[in-house]
Amino acid sequence: MLKQVEFLIGKGEHARALENLEEFLKSNPRDAHGRFLKGVILSEQKKTHEAIRVYTDLTHDHPDLPEPYNNLAVLHASLGQYDPARLALEMAIRVKPDYAVAHENLGDIYARMAAQAYEKAAKLDPRNKSVPLKLKQVTEMLSSIHK
Repeated sequence: MLKQVEFLIGKGEHARALENLEEFLKSNPRDAHGRFLKGVILSEQKKTHEAIRVYTDLTHDHPDLPEPYNNLAVLHASLGQYDPARLALEMAIRVKPDYAVAHENLGDIYARMAAQAYEKAAKLDPRNKSVPLKLKQVTEMLSSIHK
């Protein structure tokens, strides 16, 4: 059943995938993989807050799984919520120290947080000549990430 859901997700048939998944979850409500897939589908459907709820519940019920923390962090970051994203990524890394994707995502979060700090510093002290250069470097790095 979950293979079929994954197949439908791959084809972009999210509504159908979610229908099948909901049917599966009725009889397997605590299944971690099924719940994770539900978060994936909701994310793909741009139902960010619902997906955050699914991943958050999953981290509470299965704190040993790093992937829900990572996906939760990505969603928080998409909303500009960098501190919760950082905390989720730190948990993912604590659970699985060799989780390279989480380390990379954490670096991206730190860069975004640095940009915010430099922007604030520039507003607070417009005479500081080093801040605009630092902000420019971080901004250029962040723009290269999105290419």
